[in-house]
Amino acid sequence: MKNMKSKYIYRAFIALTLPLWGLGGFTSCTEADSDLVAFVEDNNLDMPTDTVNSLIGIIGKLQQIADRTVLLGELRGDLTSLTEHATLDLQAIANFTADATNPYNSARDYYAVIQNCNYFLAYADTTLVKQGRRVFEKEYAAVKSYRAWTYLQLAINYGSVPFYTKPLLAEKDAQPSLFPFYDVTQIANYFIDDLAPYVDTDYPAYGSIGNMFSSDFYLPVRVVLGDLCLWAGRYREAAKYYHDFLTKQGDTHPTYASTIEWGTFEFNSIMDSYASQFSTSYSETLSIIPMETSEYDGTVSRLNDIFNSTERNNYYYQATHSTAYDELSQSQQYTLVYNDPVTLLPDTVYASDTIHYESDMYRGDLRMSSIYRLRTQPTASTTQSSLRQTCQKYRVSGTDKFLSYVCLYRVQYVYLRFAEALNRAGFPQSAFAVLKYGLWKDNIEKYISEAERTEAGDLLSFNQYVFLRENTLGIHSRGCGSANADSTYVIPQLATKADSILYVEDRICDEMALETAAEGQRFPDLMRLAMHRNDPTFLAAKVARRNGAANVDTKLYTRLSTKNNWYLPLE
Repeated sequence: MKNMKSKYIYRAFIALTLPLWGLGGFTSCTEADSDLVAFVEDNNLDMPTDTVNSLIGIIGKLQQIADRTVLLGELRGDLTSLTEHATLDLQAIANFTADATNPYNSARDYYAVIQNCNYFLAYADTTLVKQGRRVFEKEYAAVKSYRAWTYLQLAINYGSVPFYTKPLLAEKDAQPSLFPFYDVTQIANYFIDDLAPYVDTDYPAYGSIGNMFSSDFYLPVRVVLGDLCLWAGRYREAAKYYHDFLTKQGDTHPTYASTIEWGTFEFNSIMDSYASQFSTSYSETLSIIPMETSEYDGTVSRLNDIFNSTERNNYYYQATHSTAYDELSQSQQYTLVYNDPVTLLPDTVYASDTIHYESDMYRGDLRMSSIYRLRTQPTASTTQSSLRQTCQKYRVSGTDKFLSYVCLYRVQYVYLRFAEALNRAGFPQSAFAVLKYGLWKDNIEKYISEAERTEAGDLLSFNQYVFLRENTLGIHSRGCGSANADSTYVIPQLATKADSILYVEDRICDEMALETAAEGQRFPDLMRLAMHRNDPTFLAAKVARRNGAANVDTKLYTRLSTKNNWYLPLE
């Protein structure tokens, strides 16, 4: 085992690809031989074109891990099931049997990003000053955040991984014995210190590239720091980073109100503004990996073909919502507040099981019905499926199109992790308010005790002129109606504060599922929550029930009850 791992590390580490800007597509580039150490005579990056090309090249390397970030995070969780048409490689990921031959199991691609980042950070000339500002400071901060995020993904997927922060430019530098192995906590703690000095550094401004704003290509440093602190168990620090990102003067991020809801108290018509955020307008999206829209130009995303019926897959989609996700969604209480037409007074109505729904997908939380849509359509050939699925999160207009980007961060991820951090920091009322009420001035004063507000301090400071009733929504209301009026959606009286924290964490876990299903967040979320509890069976129980509470996979439960079995093999 040791010799095999040493050989793997050697081959993974000595791949250095030096990206160059090309003429076609977004990140067309030429590469050095991937199995040879790159020997560079002039290492310095001291011209604007050098740093821009290198930064764009790093984004090109991120394209290689874009799809697998979603697939490894989603297929190993409990919210997605594969159909009989899924490839064997995808099935192996979902069944935790992927080996070194699986194309989604390539740590080498993560190290290609890291190696390029290390090279940039080592050789970008940070001493150049123009008009009192360091010329490459913004690019330097962007690359620091890419490296931290990529290392975090590497540790999430592989457990304990070889760690290095210097570029490998000679064969002697790539000896496995030179590198320690870091787990996710060690990596998180290292990069908190590494990234913190750049928390107030702006993004590079390159305008629009490929019909997208280049500012969307970068990772928000405060959010990455929040994630690192959350994985490291530094909860109050995590909450502070998330809070300061959401409330930064001049760049605030209220929750806004993308919802799907019943339009009348008869529960017979639906108003849906929820799915639109995943199509033409991605206003809630914070960070993306831009992808090529043509195979001719380079790396395209295949997520559209996996989650949707397309011409390329003969309309046989490969992934869909799981029974566990169905059960969770349908178990939610939908609450509607309306003005009584006779008394003109507000009244609260709860959707009940006696209502006849066109589909069970309309029972409970409505977000699933907004995202997953199924239809039957005549086929032109016996090789084409007549049962066709659209997953709005990966929908592309036109049968021959590819996704133009893969989302890494949305505003709602930040709010949910903010709630997770607040809760673990000892503020369960505040965390629950993120889910039920929304954190604006009146709600903070009304629903969070004075004692908790005092202890939380500036973590609950939200500008009353920016965070308003109209734009600050409890996240649960995005699919469950007026959650703030739901008398059943509360923190019950429990024996201890620790019990309340666990109860609220369970609600946060459910909300993460309802809000981010199919986006690749689920398995890392379950991992992190299990780590908070020091209980691997928390994750094991969720994943083992992906086929429903009545169909628990006991073998999978036993396997995942051992933390080492969560990870892909490095060999």
